[in-house]
Parts: sequence; structure tokens; C-alpha cells
Amino acid sequence: MTEHIFIEGLKNLKEFGALRDSIEKGLNPSAVHGLVEAQISHIISALNQIENRQCLILTYNELQARKIYDDLKCFLRKGIYLYPSSEVRLYHVDASSHQTAEERIRVMMGVGEHNACVVVTSVESLLNRLVPRGVFEEYSFSMNFGETIVIDEVIRKFLALGYERMDLVEAKGQFAIRGGIIDFFPISAELPYRIELFDDEIDSIRSFDLESQLSIDKVKTVFIGPAQEMIVDEAKKMAAIHRLQEERKHLPKKIKGKVREYLEENIRRSIEEIENSHVGRGWENYITYFYENTCSLLDYFAKNALVFVDEPSRVREKAELAYTEFEETYKDKLEKGEVLPGQASLLFHYDEIVMMLHDRQVFTLTSLPKNNPDFPPKNIINFSSRMAQSFHGKMDIFIEEVKRWKYKGYKTILLCGSMERAKYLEGTLRNHQVEAILIENGNHDILSGQTFILQGSLAKGFEYHGNRFLVVTEQEIFGTVKKKKAPSKKKDARPIKSFMDLNLGDYVVHENHGIGKYVGIEQLKVQGAKKDYLHIKYSDGGSLYVPIEQMDLVQKYIGSDGASPKLNKLGGVEWKKAKAKVKGAIEDMAKDLLALYAERQMTRGHAFAHDTPWQSQFEDAFPYEETPDQLKCISEIKKDMETSIPMDRLLCGDVGYGKTEVAIRAAFKCVMEGKQAAILVPTTILAQQHYNTLVQRFAEFPVSIDMLSRFRTDSQQDEIIEKLRQGNLDVVVGTHRLISKDVQFKDLGLLIIDEEQRFGVKHKEALKQLKKHVDVLTLTATPIPRTLHMSLIGLRDMSIIEDPPEERYPIQTYVMEHNDEIIREAIMRELHRGGQVYFVFNRVKGIQQMANKLRKLLPEARIAIGHGQMSERELENVMIDFMNGEFDVLVCTTIIETGLDISNVNTIIIHDADKMGLSQLYQLRGRVGRTNRLAYAYLTYQKDKVLTEVAEKRLKAIKEFTEFGSGFKIAMRDLEIRGAGNLIGGEQHGHMATIGYDLYCKLLEDTIREMKGEALIRPVETTIEISVNAFIPEQYISNESHKLEIYKKIASLRGKQDADDIEEEIEDRFGEIPESVTNLISISYIKSMAQQLGMISIIEGDTFVKFQFDDGGRIHPEMIAGMIDSYRDRIQVHGSVTPYIRLKYSSQENKLKEMRGFLEKISGFHRN
Repeated sequence: MTEHIFIEGLKNLKEFGALRDSIEKGLNPSAVHGLVEAQISHIISALNQIENRQCLILTYNELQARKIYDDLKCFLRKGIYLYPSSEVRLYHVDASSHQTAEERIRVMMGVGEHNACVVVTSVESLLNRLVPRGVFEEYSFSMNFGETIVIDEVIRKFLALGYERMDLVEAKGQFAIRGGIIDFFPISAELPYRIELFDDEIDSIRSFDLESQLSIDKVKTVFIGPAQEMIVDEAKKMAAIHRLQEERKHLPKKIKGKVREYLEENIRRSIEEIENSHVGRGWENYITYFYENTCSLLDYFAKNALVFVDEPSRVREKAELAYTEFEETYKDKLEKGEVLPGQASLLFHYDEIVMMLHDRQVFTLTSLPKNNPDFPPKNIINFSSRMAQSFHGKMDIFIEEVKRWKYKGYKTILLCGSMERAKYLEGTLRNHQVEAILIENGNHDILSGQTFILQGSLAKGFEYHGNRFLVVTEQEIFGTVKKKKAPSKKKDARPIKSFMDLNLGDYVVHENHGIGKYVGIEQLKVQGAKKDYLHIKYSDGGSLYVPIEQMDLVQKYIGSDGASPKLNKLGGVEWKKAKAKVKGAIEDMAKDLLALYAERQMTRGHAFAHDTPWQSQFEDAFPYEETPDQLKCISEIKKDMETSIPMDRLLCGDVGYGKTEVAIRAAFKCVMEGKQAAILVPTTILAQQHYNTLVQRFAEFPVSIDMLSRFRTDSQQDEIIEKLRQGNLDVVVGTHRLISKDVQFKDLGLLIIDEEQRFGVKHKEALKQLKKHVDVLTLTATPIPRTLHMSLIGLRDMSIIEDPPEERYPIQTYVMEHNDEIIREAIMRELHRGGQVYFVFNRVKGIQQMANKLRKLLPEARIAIGHGQMSERELENVMIDFMNGEFDVLVCTTIIETGLDISNVNTIIIHDADKMGLSQLYQLRGRVGRTNRLAYAYLTYQKDKVLTEVAEKRLKAIKEFTEFGSGFKIAMRDLEIRGAGNLIGGEQHGHMATIGYDLYCKLLEDTIREMKGEALIRPVETTIEISVNAFIPEQYISNESHKLEIYKKIASLRGKQDADDIEEEIEDRFGEIPESVTNLISISYIKSMAQQLGMISIIEGDTFVKFQFDDGGRIHPEMIAGMIDSYRDRIQVHGSVTPYIRLKYSSQENKLKEMRGFLEKISGFHRN
């Protein structure tokens, strides 16, 4: 509902009354003049609630639609949608991201439910043809507790709605079936759902967590709507194929020769694609073949919906431009046989939209009175309104104005983006004897002369002169606005979980036998019992069969950059030697780290005081709401600075995650005590970017800032150096020029180093000297693996920002064959909206020819070249010219991979993407999409090229990369390994590659704990020989990676709670647990207890089980007495160097249960 206070503000406003009269009398169309900025959202939200009608706001571009949508969020708590436009692609792509389609479906379903919602969209979105409104309702279905279902029928329904069948549900629009379990993730749901069947009846419906795959809450019913815009069942597929076949038979005779051949081939390929695919993603371009009758978004709205056309002349202009562009592209492609005849009518013409609107209640919105032939008004309403006055932070003037508003009887609302800022404003006004009431929500009446403070944000404030109602935003008051960050979403990419992603043929590391190749799970029968074993092959052809309970000795090999390791020889000595060598190197590194740490603890530096009021004022001026991670990192850094031990902290976070702001706050704290701060960066361009940010952030404070780089003349540099020496410069940002011998600081308090790994050895030595007695903060954009971070706790202070920044438009990602026409189209689209383009060509040889080819293809574009073999100065000049907008397209190698942040670049085209690593592609793609504009990434590969097996695998992963799949996970893993290399240095990185990442981290952690004098309890290796069937049956979990994941979890359990948890998880995810799996969990639990009790083996005899200990110290008289008391003649205790106890079990069926009880009883004695 609309906040009551805002509706109150429209009471007695005659223009608003006239609007309501127009609706009541059906005066259509009506022209509304004079509304400014946020008033549009204010008026419409109020009408929406008072009239209880659906509202559609039609505007001229996506940016304006987004602005109106953001403003609506201040007035309405729910029922607001932004409907994004869908690109009409007249070309084939192998894969594309689905976020836009998901958003559109959410809107179509929301509107279809007939609730009184408000939808904002651009006219381009309205031109798209959609499936008839009733189709969504016809195909959507619900599943209810207790209902009887037919599984094949459910699968058919999911497929018709566009759901993709997977082994594991990881994203919206997917479903999975495992025995009697159905998992699915509806587009409109916040969480995925799991249905458990009892025979063919729904026994339970539960939501579950994607990360853990565990159930959360039970529900009685769940609704399954479409997963894509095109709803296509078998009948519709057959109809489309029939229409295409007819079209091929009756092609116009004027289409001849090669063009006819191409067109016939195009039709044949389209038929084949439709025949062979279940999921119709990307089939929107065939809508005219699947459906004879289509509709527009307008048809989804109720007949009495209110339609508001924002600046109708601009709307028409934009619509005609979009239609003309489509028409020209279509004609051009038709002449080449690249499009189908039926695709000519994929868009509505704007005249058709206007005709549809004639049956609707339409209001045109213009800032000034204008004639509009599309909607000649039956009624004209002129609002007398204006934007709120701006005070630019001059609080004395603002306070006097608030007093005047009160005196004049204004109803005033002051909006602040955060509650902290609202409280600060209330306190400021109170200190000046001005009453302003801070309210938590807008459900209040407001009287003349009252001033309320409320949390919320609008682009601009406004005033209705007629009834003295005024809304002022914090931007007008303070000159800045704290943008409210959207609730943080979990990152799509999850770091790889070694065993979940283990595939046949992958390299693995066995702690005792070294690196081998995983060839699968094999079931062997030993002593009459069936068990599963991991089969690993070694270099000499030797095979190792690892029992499932020993799986914790095996990890997936993770090296670096996807390089293949050398296989070890089974039973050879090379693995022991390699492991010993790495252990020695780790010990040397750990000694150095401990020595450095100890030295730092002994050194005394400056202890900064607690924050000053100016610090709070400075931090309040940050234009975004901080993420939780940012706040945590700021707190950690300040705590370090406030001690006398010099800080040496690493701050890690992706580009755009807000590291710079954290560093700037530390610099401000330093300067507030009269000390100097220096920011050292690897390149002149980064120096310039940091300098610009610093000047902007420090603008309102008396802090002197300068930059020391080649952008300053020799005389300017001399002047800056002199200022630093005299203490007349507070903050300096610079390249390695900063650490030259002639640069002396009067009182350096903080050194901030950006991307230290990019400096050379000589520079690092100079840094060591500079670092000795000052606080040091090092920034890196490469993620550091959490396991390595944990291993180094207490030796290297690290702060990590993992929260993504405020929500931005998703990056539309396409994977496709290289096509000059598409490249031209993509670049021209970006240029038409005033943006710039990266074209990544990762070979210096041939980059000039590629740039020349693009110049021929795009004579209207200004194209520059940038690559690593250019001189530093030459490259920097090109980059700066590009940053300043002097070029439209930068043809470059992967030099743009890190660091650069140019917000105007929102399209990236990557040539030969199949030749690049996934982590590279992940970082390259992250160079775009840094603003509120939709960004595009085109990953292209060469047409009809015969791909190597490796390239084909990579290409498959790249296709998944557009979604939440393994491509993302692998990219994150590769990046983390690179980050690990940066953190521990090149030599150690080589050692990591020798034995694999997981084992390296394990050895590192153990070594550091040993050197700190912590007792390392190494678990006893227990051999278990029990004759029971212990395996996961194929029919229970058929997917091998899921089976491995569960085996790994069972092998890793360390106590009763773990055993109960894993049992609960397996039943939750896969249904009722078979006996052989229960046995497996029991054996793993028995092993974990035996290890803690120091047992080296548990071996079954004819009617007994023998438990052998590693030494006599484990068996004490009190325990023996207690056990004999409990078990009488069923046990025998044998004391020797390696003592043992024999337990006679009552039956084969109770054997495992009795063993568990026996070990739990012994554990009880040990605890006591």
C-alpha cells in the first residue's frame, strides 16, 4: 500500500481531484501537464491505491523507466514492477543469460493475477509480441499435499513450461527427479521446492536451500508458473514445423540462387532445432510460427487499468526509431537469406500500440503543454508544482527555511536514505530548537506546520504550491545522497567443492600415494560383502582401490591455470620425496612469516586516537550504503590503527566491491591526526582514477591532495616532493615514483598499496624500508581462498569483502559463432546510446589487422589499439584518451582484465573466447555492467572450426558460464588459486602445483600450528574389516558426482551429531535410506570413534569383532572393570604391547548396532 502520509499530501489538491474526476467520468485521453520528476510516481502511486486499479507507466527509454521505478519504491511497499525490454535477435546464439526473461515473466504473471499493481516499462518493451495471455494460465499448475500425481505427466508439464531437467537444481527454471523426490525452482519463488512422494501420492512439500540442498519449511501447496516467455508443447512444435515446411515450399520465385539456398538451409536448421530441443529458450524469434495470434503486454492488463504515457512525442520517436532499425536489419538479412519470412512481423508498429490504447483510460504526462496527435485530449489538467530547493549542505540556510515552512503552514517531509542520516538530521534540527518528528513509517496524519523525517529515497524532492505540501530529499539538504543498497543477494558463483565437481578422468591426490587419475567408482565383493571403492590409476598402470571410509585421504587435484600434473608411480619413492620437499619449503616460509610477525609485534608505531566527529561526517557523505563486509573491514582497520603495533593488513575484494572507500576512510583517519597518507599504485592510469576519487570525496574538507606521476611536469613534481618534506601535503597518490630516494615524508602515518604483486623486486625492497614504522594497508582485487586465509590466521592480517555491491543490471551474456554483422550490430547499438566498447583480441600478432577489419566494418567508429607490448607511456596515452571518450572502441589484449573501471564501457566482445581460461573470461566480463545500464558480453568463437577436445570442453563450460553452473564455479576456483599464488609468492605457488592445493593448505596449517607450539593430534589410521553390504545403490543415487559428494560427507563425519546430520540430509534429498547406506554411515561413525580411542584395527571373526589398540596406555583398569560389568562373558581383554578387546555379537543383524553401543560406552569412560 501507499504510505498514508503521501496520500494525505494530496488531500484538497484541486488538480488531483480533477484527475480522479477524469477517471470517474471516463474522459479519455486526458492530458496532464506540469508534473516534475518524482511527482509522476507520487501521483500514480496514490491513484493506484485510491482507485484500486492496475497502472501501466509507458516511458521513452529504460533509464527513465528505472528512475520512475526507483521513485515508486518510496511510495509503495509492494506490487511494483519494472518490465525490461527484450532484445529481438535475428541471429543464432549457443547460450545466453536469462535474467531479463525471468524478470519479464515475473511481471507478466504479477499482472495476470489481476492485483492492483504498477508496472513501469519503456516503449521498446511494448513493441515485443508475446504469447496470448490465457496461455500462461492454461499451462501453469499447482501441486498439493496429499494429491496423487503421474510422474511422466509432471515431467511433460515442466518441459512445456520451459523448465530444464538437471541432476541438481542450482538455479531458477530447473527441475530434477531422483526416485521419489522432485526438486524444482519456480521463477516467481524466492526458494526452490522439494516434493517427496509416497508411491504416487505427495507426502510432503518443502522449500530448500540451494547452497546446502537441505529442506527449510513445509508448505501445503506450491504454484508452478512458466520458466520462459515461450510456452511450447509438442502440438505447438508440430504446428511451427508445419508452418516452416509450408514456407519452404512456397518461397517467392524472386528469391533465387545462393540467397534461396541459404534461406532453405536456414529453414531446415530451424526445423531441426525445434525438433531436437525440449526447452524453447531463445525461441521468441519463432513466436509467429508457434502462435497464429499473439498479443502485447497491454493485453495482460485488466480492461479498467490506467495507462500513463510519459512524454508521448518522445515515446513515439523512440518507438519509430526501434522499429525502423529492426526493419532495416531484417531487410538486409533477408536479402542474404539469414532470416525467415515469418520473422518480418516480430514487432508491433507503434501505430498498432496507439490503436490498442484507444480502448484504455490514457493519461499523457508532459512537463509543458504540448499538442499530441496520438492522444488528442478530452480533458487537460495543469499542475502548479516545482522541484524542491537545493541547500548544498549549507545547514544554516536550510534550518532557517524549515522555520519559514513551519510558519507558513507547510506540511513538510524530509527524506533520508538511511536511519543513521535521519537521526543525525533530527538531532541537528533539535539543537536549533526546530521540532521535526522522526517516524519509522508513513502511516501518520500530517498537519499544517508539521515537519516529519522519514527513511526513503527519491531522485528529487518536490512541492505542491496549491496545498503547501513539500518533500525534500537528503540530496537537496546535504548535497549528497546515500543510496540505499538493495538487500544483498547470495553470489551466484559458489567456490568449487572438490568432490562435488569430480568427473571421470580428473586428477586426484592421495595423501600417501600421490597424484593419480580418477577412473570411477567400482563395486567389489570382499568376504561376501559388497562395497564401493574409488578406482585411481597411476603412471605405471597400477591401480589403487580406496575404500569409501578412507575417502578423506583423497582430494581433487587443483593446481593452477588448468595445467596437467605429472602422475606418480604407485609404490614409488618420488611422492614421498616431493611431499618432504614441499614440507621443508613450507617450514621455511612459515619461519619467515613468524619472524616478520614477531618483529612487527616488537616494533612501536603511532597509535591513532578514536574517531573524531569529522570522521563520522566524512563517512556519512559516502554516496552508498555500506555493505556489511565493508563495515566489518573498516572496523578491523581502525582497530589496527588505534594500537601502537604498526598495521600490516591485506584488504581483498573484487573490483567495484568498495575497497577504495575503505582505504579512503583509513586515510582520512590518518590525516585527522596531522599525519600524511600515501597511496601507491602500479600504473599512471590507476593513479589518476584514485586521485579523481580522492578529490571528489575530500572536497568538503580542508585536506590537501596531489598526485605524483608522469602526468606532472618535472617542476610540479619537485614542488610536490618539497610539500611532502615540509608536511604541507596531506595525501599523495602516485606510482613507483613515490618510493624514489628523493621522496621524503615529514610524518608518514599510513601507506596504502594497490595490487602489490604488480610491483617489481626492486620496488618491493624499497617498500620494505618505507613500511617499517608506519601502518600499511595492501589492496588486492584477486580473491583469496578462504581455506588459505584460515591457514594464515594470526600470521597475516586479512580483511575480505565478499558482499557484492548494490544491485546493478545483469550482464546479458551471449555465446556464439563469430559473425561480422552481429559484431557491427552490437557495437553500433552501444555507440547509439553514447557508450563505448572493449573488443578483446588476445594476440599482439594480428591485432592491427583485426583493428583495420573493424575500421572497414565500422567506418563511423573511432577505434584505438592497446596491448602489453606497447611502451608503458604509449599504452597509458591510449587508455587515457579512451577514458576521456576520444575513442569509441578499444581493440585490446587482456590488459583490461584487472583494475580499470570505466563506467561508460557497457559492451565487451571477446574474440576466440574458447582459447581463454574461464577465470580470465570471468574477470573480463566484469569490466562492463558497472552502472545502471544494461551491459552486454559477447563470447565468440570461430565459425565451423574443428575444435580440439580441450577447447570443446572449455566452450561447453563457457556456455554454462551464462548461468549459475559449473563454469562460474571453475572460474572462481581458478581465480582463487591465482590469488593464492599472489599471497604466498611464486616459489610457493610452484610447490602448491606439485602436491595440489588442498594438501598444500593442510600441510601449511599443520606446520604453522606446530611452530606456534600448539599440540597436533594426528588421528590414528584405523583399518576396518567388517562383512556387511555398505554402498550407495545405483537406483538410489544414480548421478556419480552426487554419489561422490555423499560418500565424501560420510567419510568425513567425526561424531554422533555428524552421523545424525548426514542421515537426515540424505533422507531429505534422496528419500528413504536403503540398508546398505545406513550400514555405510554406521561404519564411518564406528571408524571416527575408533580413531579417537586409538584403535588401529577393527576386524570381524566368526562370531566376534576384535578391536586392537595402538598402545597399552589406552586401556585402564577402571574401563576394563566397567566393560566386564556391562558385557560379562561376551568380552575378552588381552593386554600386550598392542592390546585388544574381543566382543561377541548376538547376531549378524545386530552386529553394527552393538559395535556402535560398545564404542560409545568406551568413549564414555575416556571422557570421564
